[in-house]
Parts: sequence; structure tokens; C-alpha cells
Amino acid sequence: MPDDLTPASSASASAPALAPARPRLGEQLLRRKPLEAFAREAEASDARGLRRTLGVWHLTAISIGATLGTGILVVLGTAVPLAGPAVFLAFVLAGVAALLSALSYAEMAGSVPVSGSSYSYAYATLGEGVAWVCGWCLVLEYAVSVAAVAVGAGQYVDEALRVFGLSLPDVVAGPPAEGGLLNLPAAALVLLATLVLVPGARESAWVNTVLVVAKVGLLVFFVAVAFTAFSAGNFEPLAPMGAAGVSAAASRLFFSYIGFDAASTAGEEARDAKRDLPRAIVASIVVITVLYILVAVAAVGARPWQDFTDGEATLVTIVADITGQPWVAFLFAVTAVAAIASVVLTVLYGQTRIFLSMARDGLVPSVLGRISPRTRTPVAGTLIVGGAVAVTAAFIPLGALADATSIGTLFAFALVNLSVIWLRRNRPELERTFRVPLYPVVPLLGFATCVLLMVTLGGITWAAFAVWMGVGVAVYALYGRRHSVVARG
Repeated sequence: MPDDLTPASSASASAPALAPARPRLGEQLLRRKPLEAFAREAEASDARGLRRTLGVWHLTAISIGATLGTGILVVLGTAVPLAGPAVFLAFVLAGVAALLSALSYAEMAGSVPVSGSSYSYAYATLGEGVAWVCGWCLVLEYAVSVAAVAVGAGQYVDEALRVFGLSLPDVVAGPPAEGGLLNLPAAALVLLATLVLVPGARESAWVNTVLVVAKVGLLVFFVAVAFTAFSAGNFEPLAPMGAAGVSAAASRLFFSYIGFDAASTAGEEARDAKRDLPRAIVASIVVITVLYILVAVAAVGARPWQDFTDGEATLVTIVADITGQPWVAFLFAVTAVAAIASVVLTVLYGQTRIFLSMARDGLVPSVLGRISPRTRTPVAGTLIVGGAVAVTAAFIPLGALADATSIGTLFAFALVNLSVIWLRRNRPELERTFRVPLYPVVPLLGFATCVLLMVTLGGITWAAFAVWMGVGVAVYALYGRRHSVVARG
């Protein structure tokens, strides 16, 4: 070896290896996470991380549990004044949009069966920049929707107390914007769900399954009672605010469908993710849509649409008016709180798994992805997320939360539809246990429908979304860009 190279060789052998240069921003934003990396992480998770304990019934119950109840039990009263008796058509429109995206979710879940849901799908197909935007939207979708649903639970707690001539004091019955100090029932419900999630996915899944059975029974009971007072005259005129009113209501009611993708966050805890995730997603969206339409028709048939008001526990009020029995109203209200609790439980579960995937990729602090060796769950992340959501539920009113959730969800769903198209074009050899029918028409329609519903949301919602995305850009610039695992690789 030449003498002039010897000192340099010795120095390089003793000096620590230099870290690879950080890629330029444009290059980093376009870097995709290889599908093989997802597979390796799933294998490592099997060995020392999350436990694969969930079957197809558990996954379907997670999807139904995260979805069924939010629009009917909480947001129906805010949607009827927008659409009038045609609110059931708004549910159909929102349901079609959800089904189109659900089919795309099913294909992606069978191809990339990991915990990150649409965030992971976007990372594998569209690159780190789009994945970050999608993940940030999922924070808006999951965390904020938990808060919104929990806020609605307070209304049913108050209805249960009224049977005994009691009511929640104003100071703990609502946020400052509604004349109170904080929504104590909402915060308490979120904290309780957080504690249930800590022991493990299987334990919380069984709790959720019981609650799902209870809520389906509750809605079937409501339909039976409401049809005893059904009046066809309540549907005239059908759409007093026209198509614009139906579209506006559909945009808000899309909030009712956001939970079905929660099953896709359980990709690393499913016993056979490639087979069971697509089945669970499609089955849940069909069951949910049918129940929503039945309940909406029964509710308007039993009560003139002009009598629906925001901030009211609509279904329990209708049941109380029809039966005239306080104990029926009490039982209905208590079961409704349990039904809402299952939404809080499963959506909060989904949020913790989204953060788990993002932390694994280095885009958020690692504490959110730390797995407890005892429970094999992200205990620290669960407690942090639960605490933050409890504070949000205590101080922010329902309407603002529901609309913000819808726009974040629609954005994420639109990206999943694009991911299906990208993966079909660029990885045609990939194993797919489910294929979107009528490709590429269905994913293109899913994308277009999501964009249409986003456009109909109000200017205030768009302004809030812009602020949220601005915060997301700042977080990525200050933390995610510097800590990205894919960028370092």
C-alpha cells in the first residue's frame, strides 16, 4: 500500500463513521418506504412487539365500534336542519363516498397489512411528504373525532339524569363556548377508555365487542319504537333546502363513517391480516350504512324535521316522547353512553397505532412508539394521547370538532384511493388478497367524491384545516425531517 495512504487509512479506521448526508428537501419528500421494510417491522413486532390476537370478528367489531353511533347518536340533530327530511339521502351520499374509499382501504389492507393505516399506505406509494400530510390528517381524524364523540356523550348523561329530576350543572356540562367551564363527562369518558386500552388489544377488543352488540340492539330498538309513530307527512317537502342542503349535510355526516378504517390500524395485531382486514372493512361499512339509513328514516318519520335541534340527545328524546315511560328513556340514554364509549375506545386505539407507526419511522417522538415489555402495548403513547384528547373534549364544542374531523378524514381517504392506483401501476406483482372491483373507476370515483364533500364544507372549517396543516408543516420541518429513518437509510 502506498505510504501516503497509510495515515489516512489508520485515521479512518479509528474515527467514527460519518453520518450519511441528509438528502435535499425535495428528494426526501419523495422518498418511499419499501414494502419490504414494512414486512421486516411486522416480523420484529411478532417477536417482541405487538401481539397477533385479533380475528375477523374482532376486526369487524373494531370497525363497527369505531363508526356506528357517532352520526346517529351525536350528529343527527345537527344534520337534519341542513337537509330536512332528505337527511337519509345525505346518509346515502356519505355512505357511497365511504364505501368507495372502503374498497380502496380493503385492497391496501390486504397488500400492506401494517398498523399505520392510510399513513403507511401513502408512505409506501406516494412518498414521505404525502405520508406526513396523511398522518397529520389522521391525527385530526382520530384524536379530534374521539373528542367530538365524547362531547356528545355528555348530552345522553344529562338525559339519563333528567329521569330523576336532575341535570348536570352548567359549569361541568359544556365548554366555555357553550356557557360552561368544561365538559366533565366527555373528559371522564376519554380517560376511562384510555385506561381500558393500556392492558392490551385483545382485552380491549372483548370490551368493544360487548359494547358493539349493545349499540346494535339499541338502534334496532329505536327503529321499532319510532315506526310505531311513523307519519309519511313528515317527509313533505322532502328537501326544503335543495341539493345544496343535502350535500352540506352529507359533508357533516361523513363524520359518521370515519371509524371503518380503524380496523386497518390493527394490521400488526391481526392473526391473518391479509385475509381478515379486507373482509372486516367491507362488512362493517355495509352494516353501518344500512343501520344509519333505517334510523334516519325512522327518526324523521316519527318527528317533524323542524323539531330537530342542535345540542340535543335526539334519539332518546324521540323514544321518551313516543313511549312516555321515563324508565325507557333512562335505559336508552345509559345504553347510548355505552355505545358512544365503544366509539371512543376503538378510535382512540387507532390513534395510538398511527402514532406508533409514525414514531417507528422517526417522524414523531419515539416515546409515542415505545412498547411496554409487560403489556406489549404502547402504554406511554396511549396515556399521552388519551390525556391530550381528554383536554380537547373538555373545552371544545361539538360542531367545530365534527367538521374539522370530516375534512381531515376526507383528505386521508382521497390519498388512499390514489395509493391503490399507484400500487397497481408500479407493483403489479404484489400479492393482493382483495382487489377493488371496476378498477380504476372505483378509486377515481372515491377520490372525486372525497374532494366534492371537502368543497362543500364551510370556510371556517377550511381556515381551521389550513392552520392545522401549517402546524403540521412546522412540526415536520423542526422534528420529522431531521429524525426520519427513511431519509437516513
